Amino acid sequence: MLKNLPKTYNPKDFEDRIYKFWKEKGYFKAEVNRDKKPYTIMMPPPNVTGNLHMGHALNNTIQDILIRWKRMEGYEALWQPGTDHASISTEAKVVEKIRKEGKTKEQLGREGFLEEAWAWTRKYGGNINNQLEKLGVSCDWDRERFTLDEGLSKAVEEVFIRLYEKGLIYRGDRIINWCPNCKTAISDAEVEHEDKQGHLWYIRYPIKGEDAYITIATTRPETMLGDLAVAVNPEDERYKDFIGKTAILPLVNREIPIIADEYVEMEFGTGAVKITPSHDPNDFEVGERHGLGHYVILNGDGTINENGGKYNGLDRYEARRKIVEDLEKEGYLVKIKEHDHSVGHCERCKTTVEPLISKQWFVKMEPLAKPALDAYKEGKLKFIPERFGKIYVHWLENIKDWCISRQLWWGHRLPVYYCEDCGEVMVSRERPEKCTKCNSTNIYQDPDTLDTWFSSALWPFSTLGWPEETEDLKYFFPTDVLVTGYDIIFFWVVRMVFSSIEQMGDIPFRDVFLTGLVRDAQGRKMSKSLGNGIDPLDVISEYGADALRFTLVTGNSPGNDMRFYMERVEANRNFANKLWNATRFVLMNLDESIISEKIDKDMLEEEDKWIISRINTVIDEVTRALEKYEIGLAAQKIHDFIWDEYCDWYIEMVKPRLYGENIESKNTAQKVLLHVLENILKLLHPFMPFITEEIWQYLPNREEPLIVSNWPKYEDKYENKDAEKKMSYIMTAIKCIRNARQEMNIAPSRKATLIFVTKDEDIKDIIEYGRRYFTNLASADNILIKDNKEDLGDNNLSVVLDRCEVFIPLKDLIDINKEIERLEKEKEKIEGELKRVRGKLSNESFVTKAPEAIVNKEREKLEKYENMMEKVMERLENLKNSL
Repeated sequence: MLKNLPKTYNPKDFEDRIYKFWKEKGYFKAEVNRDKKPYTIMMPPPNVTGNLHMGHALNNTIQDILIRWKRMEGYEALWQPGTDHASISTEAKVVEKIRKEGKTKEQLGREGFLEEAWAWTRKYGGNINNQLEKLGVSCDWDRERFTLDEGLSKAVEEVFIRLYEKGLIYRGDRIINWCPNCKTAISDAEVEHEDKQGHLWYIRYPIKGEDAYITIATTRPETMLGDLAVAVNPEDERYKDFIGKTAILPLVNREIPIIADEYVEMEFGTGAVKITPSHDPNDFEVGERHGLGHYVILNGDGTINENGGKYNGLDRYEARRKIVEDLEKEGYLVKIKEHDHSVGHCERCKTTVEPLISKQWFVKMEPLAKPALDAYKEGKLKFIPERFGKIYVHWLENIKDWCISRQLWWGHRLPVYYCEDCGEVMVSRERPEKCTKCNSTNIYQDPDTLDTWFSSALWPFSTLGWPEETEDLKYFFPTDVLVTGYDIIFFWVVRMVFSSIEQMGDIPFRDVFLTGLVRDAQGRKMSKSLGNGIDPLDVISEYGADALRFTLVTGNSPGNDMRFYMERVEANRNFANKLWNATRFVLMNLDESIISEKIDKDMLEEEDKWIISRINTVIDEVTRALEKYEIGLAAQKIHDFIWDEYCDWYIEMVKPRLYGENIESKNTAQKVLLHVLENILKLLHPFMPFITEEIWQYLPNREEPLIVSNWPKYEDKYENKDAEKKMSYIMTAIKCIRNARQEMNIAPSRKATLIFVTKDEDIKDIIEYGRRYFTNLASADNILIKDNKEDLGDNNLSVVLDRCEVFIPLKDLIDINKEIERLEKEKEKIEGELKRVRGKLSNESFVTKAPEAIVNKEREKLEKYENMMEKVMERLENLKNSL
């Protein structure tokens, strides 16, 4: 006897054991192999101290499906893992930790703080990798990289220096986005804009030497402390006489010029605007054109500095309140209007960002953006789904220079040095011993670090050994597909593309597969504040990794958000359980003597030909779907085949042969059951790797594990459309007969005569062939085929099929009078329920005062009972007509 699976499907019994087996045997490893084609995926590096959430689970499941499929197809499949140092979020957590210990960054000093940050990383880093293992990811862990490790740090430094030497990195005074909470500059991509209801304050600015005013409108009255001009449009007739005059800044009494600039929109507010070059990006441009200079009034923590006079030290919003109060008191405030406008927030901490003039380091984007744009327009780079290409194009066509310096200590420090004596700026791989200009030895390194995205932009090639020309880099680059969330196209995708083109002369990947967000059952974003997050590890613990994986990839398409229902996880666990039990049945009925024998085509029954043809078609459909990144469709195809065709039909059809006396027919059925099961396990493996590998180990004559077995191929010789057509007709007929009997409450054990009425000779042949199926699966004890309905009588149950009608005489199946009596009682019971529900819903007090969920429940009951009544009335009418 063959060894069989345990009676109960319990993923906890084998998932960890199987993962350990794969890992120890080295099945995830990829090496340079010139005899094979490479297939490469770069794992988007999660934060080193992060934890697995549903977004990671979705993203990594898709990558694992692709890498397992390609590995089985014979590619040298590399899935490169690694983690990101996540400068802002990690630094914030470490600052919070030492704050609780009564310490500050400044007290510890840079070295002391970095020791704390590394200790934090060692303590909490690696959690996510252990969690990814639970999910079943088959990445090459031996190649794991970290964005702060030595090799990647060298790559970062090299790119900075090369771009600087080409004039593509520069230092300058620019308006940047400043987060007062994180206390660092952040790039445009790290700012989330949100429409908010705010106000427009209309303020009078007196004209010097005249009894006149010019009224401006602003959304940020506190920044008036930094005003250096009032601007009007040169075409605005209302202000022609004001241009060139001097205004007096209220509360401050500073004299500022009234200038003309086309930037001013005549329709906005009063058509006159205050110009604050140090605190607004548009005002900065106006200030540059008119040589206004700068006047900074904010500290890094969002408080007013000494340039703010009596408001010095106040928080920006407290200053706003006090300034508005003073303007009103002194008669400068004209009016306040409600005004909807877009407000930028730090995507990390959600604090409102401040535009601030600051000396920062920038990447000049225009020369880098053009080749990245051309790569897409020329079709070298593809987005799945295509619509996201528009976002990519829009971002690159409207790109601004990228602010890359951060006022943080955790990260890649800028390879920039300054001379304290002459101010010379030196960019160098090694710390200079003396100033290259004045020979002074008073040299210090820039304290800033690089934007995290600067290092992750190099991920596709830095992980393979660049800047060294390694064999890995030559073989595995460019990679094949990037799988990532649609929300970081501009953060990461764009930057990887232009960085790869600039450093490698090629795009980093050919395809970008974009996933949506995983939302809760109500369609809300999962968040800590809502308390609606679902921990993937909890789901794995209860239902197994396979059920979670299958849930994440079915029922949604690329780029679309999905709703996560625990009911679907349960359903997919039931699917795994069905496959488990089906396999137990097959193994229980396998004769060891036939295992090594090939299937004899001449011995195949029609159902054998049908199932062999169908699995062949499904192989083709699943493969084609995967090639088009239609992961959900591929999963659904294999699910439906296993559940509906293999388990519910084929196994049921061959049971009489397995239990029968015809040895050859029995052996053929066993061989076909095993042949189809093998192919099912191969097709399902990328989606549900654990259960498929566990079952595979129990199948006879397994020479290698499933993970490295060959992906099945579609073969013309197995296609049999005639068998598919015949079996499809027979199965449809059986389904319709079963449904009709069920509606009449006829137990499957009650056998009946089936009378098929058709003149179509092809249909007659199919029915004739299908006699044994109708006997075994449609509770038939007699089958008649007639040309017409003559002599059938009226007391029949009828089913309409294509070119055929089936009649089932009722006389032997039910006592019609008793059935009418039963249905009358059921009708009476339903009427009572309908009366109760309608009474509740017609009560206005109940409908208006009861919780909405309870009212909706009653409405659902009403619909249910009305449907039940309709069916009962229809059955009563049919039965009474048959008497």
